[in-house]
Amino acid sequence: MSGHSKWATIKRAKAAVDAKRGKIFSVLSKEITIAAREGGGDPEFNPRLRTCILKAKGSNMPSDNIDKAIKKGTGELPGVTYEELVYEGYAPGGVGVIVEVTTDNKNRSASEVRSTFTKCNGNLAGAGALAFNFQRKGQFIIAGDATDEDSLMEVALEAGAEDVLNEGDHFEVICEISEYHNVSNALEEKGIKCESSEMAYLPNNEVTVTDKDIAKQVLRLIDLLEDLEDVKAVHSNVDLDESMLS
Repeated sequence: MSGHSKWATIKRAKAAVDAKRGKIFSVLSKEITIAAREGGGDPEFNPRLRTCILKAKGSNMPSDNIDKAIKKGTGELPGVTYEELVYEGYAPGGVGVIVEVTTDNKNRSASEVRSTFTKCNGNLAGAGALAFNFQRKGQFIIAGDATDEDSLMEVALEAGAEDVLNEGDHFEVICEISEYHNVSNALEEKGIKCESSEMAYLPNNEVTVTDKDIAKQVLRLIDLLEDLEDVKAVHSNVDLDESMLS
């Protein structure tokens, strides 16, 4: 999803954040567990874990939940083994959708993702069908009143970001995956709060949707996919005007 559409979706989702808080905590817990399993339980020496903890705290996840997730990853507490998977598919209007999943049962996840696409007049595609049209990048979305452009550009570019975009009501910072943790840490140190920060799939080309009915179907698909317990993130190449979200 483009930065513009991503920002619009963030604003739309804020009203429903409490209803989704349990799902958000579940996703963050899995991310923390995987990060601790792969890089150890000390965030000082595990950049991915440090970033996950920052996201969790930013979502007001209780410290006890964070500690338990870390201990499950390091083996100090019993837990399940999670896999990270990616599914690709098409929404109505030819919009491409990439779904990131963290699951302990890939058969269940595949079934749920496939049925959600079908329910929303979309279809699941084979591996690699869409990936060529996306770049894997670090993406940070920051509210326009959280900082000023000059300060943000100085901090982000010095930390390794490749671009800072001023979209009027928000900023978008883009970086290579290898620089994600450096940029994340630099923004945190300067007290610049991100509305969204992730290793995203950014489209090379966007699909502009002007039909409101199609737009609603695309948004419904994205919403339903994001509601699935195993889904960590949903990315698309849709470009929507904010009027489509009303």
